[in-house]
Amino acid sequence: MTSSQAPGRLYGVGLGPGDPELITLKAARIIGQADVVAYHAGVNKQSYARGIAAGLIRDGVIEEELRYPITTGSTDHPGGYAGALADFYEESAARLAAHLEAGRTVALLAEGDPLFYGSYMYMHDRLKDRFHTEVVPGLPSFVAATAATSSPLVRQTDVLTVLPGTLPEAELARRLADTDGAIIMKLGRTFPAVRRALASAGRLAHAFYVEKASHPHQRWLPVADVDESTVPYLSLIVVNGDSLNGRRSRTPAGQTAVSVSEPACDAAELLVVGLGPGPEGWLTPEANAALSEVDHVVGYGPYVARVPQREGLQRHASGNTVEVDRARFALDLARRGEKVAVVSGGDAGVFGMASAVFEAAEEDLFTGVPIRVVPGVSAVQAVAARAGAPIGADFAVLSLSDRLKPWPVIEARLSAIAEADLVLAIYNPASRSRPDQIAVARKLLLEHRAADTVVVVGRDIGREDESLEVTTLGDLDTDAIDMKCLLLVGASSTRVTPSGRVWTPRWVR
Repeated sequence: MTSSQAPGRLYGVGLGPGDPELITLKAARIIGQADVVAYHAGVNKQSYARGIAAGLIRDGVIEEELRYPITTGSTDHPGGYAGALADFYEESAARLAAHLEAGRTVALLAEGDPLFYGSYMYMHDRLKDRFHTEVVPGLPSFVAATAATSSPLVRQTDVLTVLPGTLPEAELARRLADTDGAIIMKLGRTFPAVRRALASAGRLAHAFYVEKASHPHQRWLPVADVDESTVPYLSLIVVNGDSLNGRRSRTPAGQTAVSVSEPACDAAELLVVGLGPGPEGWLTPEANAALSEVDHVVGYGPYVARVPQREGLQRHASGNTVEVDRARFALDLARRGEKVAVVSGGDAGVFGMASAVFEAAEEDLFTGVPIRVVPGVSAVQAVAARAGAPIGADFAVLSLSDRLKPWPVIEARLSAIAEADLVLAIYNPASRSRPDQIAVARKLLLEHRAADTVVVVGRDIGREDESLEVTTLGDLDTDAIDMKCLLLVGASSTRVTPSGRVWTPRWVR
């Protein structure tokens, strides 16, 4: 306890999933010794937490029932649902603080674990700086749920993902397709959308619904057989990693692959698809149609995540520096007759996966695989459009990344572009491993260009937190540049309108 903390002590006590015999010895001791036992309760409901711990609460102990004013219903609170809950948490914290200031020990009961989707954490946030707090962990409900179904959740290198059923349906489907084992919490009214997401991800047949895990009235059954009108909030879904056995397996490159035999048919056409810079509206109809017809999507994780999940679609995500391995993997699937799309941000032909695919396709094994590149909106087009028309005349495009080419080559090309007075689009301007190269590039450009040369800095263009800055080469803050940025360095003729729009004349005098 610090000198600024009051003498009371707050315990966040995890009770486990519901069976009183699953309460830890420490939790039982603290409940039995506490001056105050507090617990949350739903609207017009008895507190589930108190019911679990009822046999441990001493006669005559002070009890504080923290009853929610609303659950998911409507409210006339001026701040809406979030405002009503914020006020409730403030009032509840004040009630507990009064006991703590009086020097009492308070045991705030929580089903499962206090910090796993628990209400205790909202009290913890408000009181931990004023009072001594201690969290007593409890068994989370999904542990009891997997015990109830008697089926292993994950094995060896399997990945387990815990998901709230309140996620948007498309996002939930994507995450279910990208993991091995999964737990889905917060059901109730969300159940119909969750079941649709499971079907889209191809996981419905291996998903089990568990209600009141470890409770005497516990029940479980396949999700496909559940009557959605009967699903309570205190329920969850278990998706076993075993559901992937025979459907896909890990490969040395970190990809995932279907188990298929040597082909007895001709190779399928491999599609290389540009997704555009980000917004759904910038995905071309041709690209959208291509993605709707394939059975496999291969690519860098964040790009694969942008492809909506649907039933039958298998997703193969990998890291950012294994482009050729990724291309070989996709080509091998296509060689076996599988319908595959390799996805890339922006346009796949502009510093994207198209070149890596053609590089890998030079291997004799893949000579019979036809390849089609589906164009996309490039990042340079997106930034230029936001700025006005800065690439309305001759321009060059250069990546500052020296992962695939030596830095002296980049310097020579920068000098040539600057000397030729071309508008310059700079991709990959900086990263954690090379934060200073953009400053070196700026210095080199200033050897050929005036300090008042117009520069456009586009960050996350097309996304929610996009920004666009118009500055000059002399005033460019290189410390603020990172991999989310694309720079447009104007030619000597590039100009800025009074309203801040940037354009480059088509003519040269």
